Amino acid sequence: MIVELGHVALILALSLALIQSILPVWGAATNQSRLMATSDVSSVGILFFISVSFLALMWAYATSDFSVVNVWQNSHSDMPFIFKLSGTWGNHEGSMLLWVFILALFAAAVSLFGGNLPDKLRANVQGVQAWMLATFLLFILLTSNPFKRQAAAVEGQDLNPILQDIGLAIHPPMLYLGYVGFSITFAFAIAALMEGRIDSAWARWVRPWAMGAWVFLTAGISMGSYWAYYELGWGGWWFWDPVENASFLPWLSGTALLHSALVMEKRDALKIWTVLLAILTFSLSLLGTFLVRSGVLTSVHTFASDPTRGLFILAILSAFVGGAFVLFALRSSSLQQGGLFSPISREGALVFNNLLLSTAAATVLLGTLYPVVYEAITEDKISVGAPFFNLTFGPLMIPLLIAIPFGPLLAWKRGDLLGVSQRLLFALGCAVVTTVVVGGFVQKGQWLAPLGIGLAVWLMVGSFAELAQRAAFRKVPVATSLARLKGLPRSVWSTAFAHFGVGVTLLGVVMVTAYETETIVVLKPKGEVVTGEYTVRHDGYINRTGPNYTEQSVRLSVFRDGKLVSVGEPSKRFYPARQMPTSEAAIHTFGFSQLYVALGDIQNDGGVALRVWWKPLVTLIWLGTIIMVLAGFLSLSDRRLRVGVPKRAKGKKGKAVHAG
Repeated sequence: MIVELGHVALILALSLALIQSILPVWGAATNQSRLMATSDVSSVGILFFISVSFLALMWAYATSDFSVVNVWQNSHSDMPFIFKLSGTWGNHEGSMLLWVFILALFAAAVSLFGGNLPDKLRANVQGVQAWMLATFLLFILLTSNPFKRQAAAVEGQDLNPILQDIGLAIHPPMLYLGYVGFSITFAFAIAALMEGRIDSAWARWVRPWAMGAWVFLTAGISMGSYWAYYELGWGGWWFWDPVENASFLPWLSGTALLHSALVMEKRDALKIWTVLLAILTFSLSLLGTFLVRSGVLTSVHTFASDPTRGLFILAILSAFVGGAFVLFALRSSSLQQGGLFSPISREGALVFNNLLLSTAAATVLLGTLYPVVYEAITEDKISVGAPFFNLTFGPLMIPLLIAIPFGPLLAWKRGDLLGVSQRLLFALGCAVVTTVVVGGFVQKGQWLAPLGIGLAVWLMVGSFAELAQRAAFRKVPVATSLARLKGLPRSVWSTAFAHFGVGVTLLGVVMVTAYETETIVVLKPKGEVVTGEYTVRHDGYINRTGPNYTEQSVRLSVFRDGKLVSVGEPSKRFYPARQMPTSEAAIHTFGFSQLYVALGDIQNDGGVALRVWWKPLVTLIWLGTIIMVLAGFLSLSDRRLRVGVPKRAKGKKGKAVHAG
């Protein structure tokens, strides 16, 4: 009964979405406030019905209802309860239901927190969201029904063992909050183009939604990276996998959108470019959805390989992206560019930022899609791997990272490059000293590594140059400086910490790339291997039986200077229902560095193959992203972003003007 209720709730949500896709938009076009007001009620109603549907599917997983095909294919009665629940979205059908749930969540959020928006804009935004909701709900009901029934089975086929991890409970929801969150900025762009009015107030309304989506996408990508790092046993944190790239692309364009919207808000400039970025960012999210679910790519991250579904998603992608660009082309000529500025200014620095981020996104997109297009034309398979991306993406990021500390210090409209350079002398000195020290005393690793570490230090120290300038520590008493810092807007602090987080991540990337060591060895019980300052000893085998798997582990003791500092148990697991083995690595964390041990084959003579990596400062990669996420939340807590801009008031001659 509950399963049928979930199915009916989806149909009711579709019905409401179809109503919302017409009435508010028609009301905005004809200036009928009653029709426009229907958007708020219907958005909350759609969220309610999709929530009921999502909870119904989760109930089926929680109770192991194997009469539901989706549950039978992706669950097992012996699975731990947390994996049963997270298995709800560990498949194509369930993940699409999660997709539309988050889409409805954002649409309802606009209704609940968008009271400061002009009525026409809010109605059109809700209408665009409803178009997307109706389309994806139709896709689910026609091709991906998660509530399809069958004759009750005794037992399920189990969830993919790789997905039986806490990462599944965190990573997809986080990623989708970012992916789908950019639908709001897309809806704002389309709504503004429909109305033909885009100004600095529009940018101020859009920026909190873009920031929220960016924060969750950053967290989702970071969590996915760490999940692959510890779960797949390959010892790496980023593989330039096509599906990884699919999530990275909207992050790059979304980062550009945040900076471009800032220019538009402060200087009423870059209007056309900001709207274009809002369209492109969600378009790249839709492209990622197509790549993951169409079967055109082979990846551990893909959900489905049904060509019929792929064609349906391709049609959705073409309709929304194509329609958006047609509307953009029709309206862009009527949009004014706004204020002018000097190339040497804060606006100029942000434009430079946008150009490099957009070029980097285009490079990643080319490397991701080229094998697909090449195979479609020639029927031959090729691969574009890490060497291509490292040689193209890396050089594009270097000038951007160098320029980041300059941006916040430059004045709007016209800046003083020489004066800003003088304020960054301390950061430059720290970077040069670090480069010289590392280059002189560390003999191992790549020769470019000291420069990379110096660049990271430049970025981390330079990120706080604006705070130091505003506090004026050298000119006023310390108490006065601290009072000035306390009075700064939270957005200023968030900018400093976000850029600092980028530097922390860069330091981790350079250190682990240049200085990690790998040792492959076969150890018998009581055998030892030395890596760096640590000795790893094989202390025997342990056999266990888990809830739905069997496991053989190797007990490893880690010593430093003869003292036991850690114990780990890398293992091999076998899941009978899936007839699938997995490997579990042993990871020992020392400060910001890690000793990573992956288990290979167990020999007939009692020996075992081990791959032992020493990864210096590797955890800084994810610590930096955590700092960026916290900086984003700090920015969202700024009262100016939370409250937004009041509704438009009437100005002279009856023309609508934006307050604030």
